Amino acid sequence: MLTDADINAIWLSLRLGATTTLFTLLIGGPLAWWLSRGDTFFRRLIGAVVTMPLVLPPTVLGFYLLVTLGPLGPVGQAFRALGIPTLPFTFAGLVVASVLCSMPFVVQPLQNAFEALGERPLEAAATLGAGTLDAFLTVILPQTRPALLTATVMAFAHAIGEFGVVLMIGGNIPKVTRVLSMQIYVYVENGEYGQAHILAGGLMAFAVLTMMAIQLLNPKRKNKPLTGLTRW
Repeated sequence: MLTDADINAIWLSLRLGATTTLFTLLIGGPLAWWLSRGDTFFRRLIGAVVTMPLVLPPTVLGFYLLVTLGPLGPVGQAFRALGIPTLPFTFAGLVVASVLCSMPFVVQPLQNAFEALGERPLEAAATLGAGTLDAFLTVILPQTRPALLTATVMAFAHAIGEFGVVLMIGGNIPKVTRVLSMQIYVYVENGEYGQAHILAGGLMAFAVLTMMAIQLLNPKRKNKPLTGLTRW
């Protein structure tokens, strides 16, 4: 049976997933478009930095975020000078860390989709008098809808299941930063395996449904697939 702590953790995880997905799409979508528009060393460097969380242990990313955003870090000191609370061990800090961790799951599918689409749709839209923004919203996005849906699902699911970076930047504060993954950790640490099974089983079912949704959103194609992630 779910306890009040479980319900709080589920609600906090859903808030984190929704907020992370929104910001990741708003940032990652334009970034993926920019990365798909050329093949320069600078673009490759930015692409490598954005996708680095796929191979970097989450605790390492969380540690450096903690150092950077903490009271003694450059961002933390700037916040303190402005009278703004620092981000570690807050929900806002969780969002920042989760957005960075989830960014590859948005950028890679969208970048692959934009590159597979090629230049012809834009050229056709230009001949009809459409501007760049208009063409992007009315031509490019509709034609890459499966990749956009996949990116949305993956960003949300990844934010729900993240643990390492949450532990480092958010800690384990009930009703503030104790998300589902942390609640499971608490149960295991206390030897309450029955409660841990309930939450872990729920996340397992959620993971299966997520992957099934992605399969349904991306039927097999003869041409170059729009999505594809590589992770160690």
